[in-house]
Order: sequence, then C-alpha cells, then structure tokens
Amino acid sequence: MEKTVILIVVLFSILGFASAQLKVGFYSTTCPNAESIIQGVVKQRFSRDRSITAALLRMHFHDCFVRGCDASILIDSTRSTSSEKDAGPNLTVRGNDLIDAAKKAVEAVCPSTVSCADIITLATRDSVALAGGPKYTLSTGRRDGLVSDANEVDLPGPSQSVSDAFATFRAKGMTMNDMVTLLGAHTVGVAHCGFFQDRLSNFQGTGKPDPTMEPALAARLLRTCGTQFRPLSSDPTVFLDQGTSFAFDNQFYNQTLFKRGIMQIDQELALDRLSAPIVSGFAKNGVAFQQSFANAMIKMSKIQVLVGKAGEIRKNCRVFNPKKKA
Repeated sequence: MEKTVILIVVLFSILGFASAQLKVGFYSTTCPNAESIIQGVVKQRFSRDRSITAALLRMHFHDCFVRGCDASILIDSTRSTSSEKDAGPNLTVRGNDLIDAAKKAVEAVCPSTVSCADIITLATRDSVALAGGPKYTLSTGRRDGLVSDANEVDLPGPSQSVSDAFATFRAKGMTMNDMVTLLGAHTVGVAHCGFFQDRLSNFQGTGKPDPTMEPALAARLLRTCGTQFRPLSSDPTVFLDQGTSFAFDNQFYNQTLFKRGIMQIDQELALDRLSAPIVSGFAKNGVAFQQSFANAMIKMSKIQVLVGKAGEIRKNCRVFNPKKKA
C-alpha cells in the first residue's frame, strides 16, 4: 500500500511538472491571437527601422543569460534598487518601447495572460524572419521574474577569448557550436566604437592596430571612431557586418575569414582551433547556419525559464506587479 501511495505521488508530481512546462500553442485557448498581435507590432516597427532585429536579439540574449529568460532585463530601476537595465553591458540595449507596445496591444485583448518573457522571445523570432533569417516554431508559457539586480549581470565581453566566452555559454548548457552560431547574430549587429576602439591604434598597449584586423578596415574605422573614448550618448556606432548589414545571412563568417571581424571576439572565432572549423563551415553553407541558428535560439529561449505558478505575468513589463495584501 505504501509503495502504491508513493508511486501515485511520484506520478502526480511528474504530470504536474510536465503540464507546467513550455509548449507550442500555450496561449491557443487563453489568447489565441497573441502571436499574431506581437508579430504585427514587430512588422510595423521593422518597416521603418530595420535595426530593430539586432536590438531585440541583443535584448533576448542579455535577458536569458542573467537569471534565465524571465524578462528581468525590462524592469526599471527605483530610487532604492538598481535593475539589470542599468548595468554597464545593458546601457546600450534597445527595443524596450517595442516590447511595451506589444504588451499594450496584447493586454487590450487578453489582460494578465501573456508574459513579457514570451513577448521578448516571440518578437525576436519574428524580427529575425523579417530580416531574412530562419522561421522557427517556439514553445511558450514562460513567466516573468520577480528579481532584477544590476549586480547579477555578468555577460561575455567583446574582448574576451573564445575559451573565456565559452565558459559562460557552457554554464548555461550551451555548446561551442551554439555559441559560434549565436554570435552569428552579429550579421545584423552594430557596436559602439568603445567596444573595439583599442584594436584600431593601440592594441593591448602596443601603439599599433590589432594585427588580426585587415589594415584597410582598421584605417577606415579609425576615421569614424578616432582614438578618443566618449560617453555612450555620443559614441559612434558601426555595422558588425560591413557588407550586408541588414540582411540575416552568413556573410559575418566570411568576413572574419578575411580579418574583417570588428569586435575582438568575432575575429577570434575564426582563429581559435575549437571555433574556426565551425566558422568555416557556416561561411561555406548559409543554409546550415540558418538551421543551426534556429535550433540555438530555441535552445537559448529555454534557459532557466519560470513556468507553472513560478514568477508572475506582469501587467507592465517595466515594473513588478504590486504585492498582494496578506
């Protein structure tokens, strides 16, 4: 009898856990038009600002790699607390207004139903497709986090080695192939000069440009960036893919093979013995890159997600819901 009771408890636990997981069509009955509403907002923004794809990709990555994909990156700081949004790596993250617009549109139809975490994930997916990237199906059912702390933001930097960057990805359950694939998002990316300026004229204190950067590219970027570091508000930006800047293709990888990677980590991908073969493969096969990107994005979107009754469904993506009175 005791064994039977234990078995029943275990089975209920497993079923409860399974039913609370992400699934395709999570909102099919509670908010059947959620995905099309979000897609409409993204399409409208993309029609006038194609750089929104890069902005959403960066937001999604920065969100998922701190406390998981829980929209904690969207929370505004208060007088007493500094949120993830105000951590150094996130000061140049854009796209919050689009998420606000999508949330407002969904709330008007299905109040307190669709999470901000799912909106980030779906909006990013839709923006990638609009830029010519892969179309892929996503599971939904994420819930929004209850914590956002600037001190917890620890993301791979643009000057890190491949092995150091991979340590962060591996800690999140991602493979080397996943990392090289996801960094391929830089094919539609931009970066402030401050993220790579040292490569242009005084690499690692040598007084010379980084030898792994094509001299003509370094000279051209130096004319744009100069040698003076500026506040982010007045720091110029450049495309990370100097050829097909708004097209989601594999040209980013081809450029690194010719020493035209802008950020140090981008160029290192083509030089490190562990990542170089992957770079070469994607440079030769754009279809393989797109398939790998879809798989890596689906995998990343499931990092440390909150499901079931964990977390909350925010009414406003920028603030936690008011605490219920006991």
